[in-house]
Amino acid sequence: MRIRLKDVAEKAGVAVNTASTILNRRSNSWASKETEARVFAAAAELGYRPNKTARALRSGRFHTIGLLIQDLTNPFFCTIADELEAAVEEHGYDLVIENCRSSVVREKHLLEEIRDLEVDGLVLWLSNQETYREELAKLFEDRMPLVALGNGVPAEPLPTDAIFSDFTQGLEDAMLDLLARGHRTFAFISAQSEGTFDGSRAELFQQILAKNGVSRTNIHLLQTGHRIDQACASFAEFLRSSPQPTPTALIAMNDLAAIGCMRAAWEAGLKVPDDLSIVGVDDIPLCSFLPTTLSSIRQRYRKITRKAAELLIARIEQATTAETTAPQQIIFPTVYTPRESVATRENR
Repeated sequence: MRIRLKDVAEKAGVAVNTASTILNRRSNSWASKETEARVFAAAAELGYRPNKTARALRSGRFHTIGLLIQDLTNPFFCTIADELEAAVEEHGYDLVIENCRSSVVREKHLLEEIRDLEVDGLVLWLSNQETYREELAKLFEDRMPLVALGNGVPAEPLPTDAIFSDFTQGLEDAMLDLLARGHRTFAFISAQSEGTFDGSRAELFQQILAKNGVSRTNIHLLQTGHRIDQACASFAEFLRSSPQPTPTALIAMNDLAAIGCMRAAWEAGLKVPDDLSIVGVDDIPLCSFLPTTLSSIRQRYRKITRKAAELLIARIEQATTAETTAPQQIIFPTVYTPRESVATRENR
C-alpha cells in the first residue's frame, strides 16, 4: 500500500499542511522542534517518500538547486558544496552537484546541458567566467536564476549575479610578510588552465613583487595540473633543474598544490620552512593539522555560499513576476594566515 502524506499527518497528530511544510523543509515553518521530530519519526516509521514529480507539477518548482563545481577531489570545493547545501536546505531546497573534474571539455559539455537539469536555479563555479560571458548573458536574459562564483575580479561586471574572491589583500599581505622575513627569490606555481582575468593571481604576484623592488630574474613562474601529485611532480622536476637563483619562498595556486610542493621539497632534501617557505591558497581545514602547519590565503567560503543562496532564492522568487532587477556583483576579500610553513631567512 502506498503511504500518503495524509497517513503521516494522522500518525503524527498534525494537519496535512503542517506535515507537508515540515517534510518539504520550508524555512517559514512555524512548527516546534518537537512537532518536527514527531512528523519526521512518523514518516520514517511508515516509510513515506515524497513524490517530487507530483510536487513539481503542483507548485511549478522542483525545490532543487544545481551546483556546477570544478573538482570534488579538492577539499575546498567539497566545503563549498557542503556549505551551499546547508544554506539552500534552510530555504527548503535540495542540492544536486555536477562535477567538472578539472576538465574544461567536461565543463563546456555540462554548461551546454545545464537547461536539462530539473532545478529551479544554478550556482556555477566555472574555471574562467570570462570565457562563458555570452552563455551567462543568455541564461540571464532567459530568466534562469543563477549565481556565478569564482576567483579574481573581472575587468567588466558579468551579465548575471556573481560573487568573487579578491586575492589582492590576502596575496599582498602574504608577500609583504615573506619580504619582511628576508625572502628575495620567489616561485609561483599555477594551474595550466588558470583564468585570464586582469589581476589573476600570477599577474598580481608579479605586480606586488615588482612594486617592492624584486627583480624579474628573481621570480620563477611554474605551471602544473590541478592534482596534488601533479604539483608534486612539477615542483620536483623544477628543483632537479637546479634553478638559479634558487627560490626561498613559494606561493601555490591552492593548498593541495602547496602540500604537493612540500612533499617534493622534502624528497629533494629541503626543509620547510628553513630552506623553503611555502604559502597555499584557500585555507582548507587540513592546513592546521599538517606536521608543519601550512600558511594560507583564506577564501571566505561560508560568506560566499550564504550570499549565493540568498541571491539565488531571491531570483527564483522574482522569476514568477514580471520584475527583473540588475545583476549584482559581490566581492569578498581574502585573508592571509601565517603558520609554521614560513620562516625568516637567517642569511638575509
